[in-house]
Amino acid sequence: MEGLWIYTSYPDARIWNNRIAALAGSARSTGTLGVAAALAVSEASIYGHGIGIRTIDFLMRLRRHVDSGGSMEEYCRRELAECRRIGGYGRPLTSADERLVPILSLARELGLADGSYLRLAFAAEQVLLACRTRLYLNYGGVAAALAADMGFSPREYYLFMFPTFLAGMLPCFIDAAEQPEGALFPLPCNMICYEGQAKRPWRRC
Repeated sequence: MEGLWIYTSYPDARIWNNRIAALAGSARSTGTLGVAAALAVSEASIYGHGIGIRTIDFLMRLRRHVDSGGSMEEYCRRELAECRRIGGYGRPLTSADERLVPILSLARELGLADGSYLRLAFAAEQVLLACRTRLYLNYGGVAAALAADMGFSPREYYLFMFPTFLAGMLPCFIDAAEQPEGALFPLPCNMICYEGQAKRPWRRC
């Protein structure tokens, strides 16, 4: 359970929530305020806790559907058609998720790597890849599956995962607080003179 908290914590101030903690240190705010704000923005609907509760909810709905004799492929296709994404699958920029090896290694060490929800999560990955979606199982999907195998409800999982990312926030706050005040990201975006390609319009796929 501690592994689920810390295996996704990177002490890098460029990460969206760590940046809040680092800016608080750079502005000489308190550690409590800085980290509380950083944890608050961790509820992002795409990257953070917002997607976590949808992930465990999807796995539980999928389990009920499959157990009642339904098709996993049909259910995954319908979920994609209705929601345009499936929590716990896919990752920006890269299909690989470097966090999976250590968390699965820990799960095997503790005898938790053969749970029914974890096997279901990997089976759904194969279905999604067969549909040419390039939606690989990510850390959030594995974490939700492990929690479901341990008996967590979606709400319990959401509340339990609240401290996720915390281990990476404090080093960012400390490092920024030890530098000159205001030295972190000192330039506003409007001071950068960009002479590259113009903005491209976004198109709906």
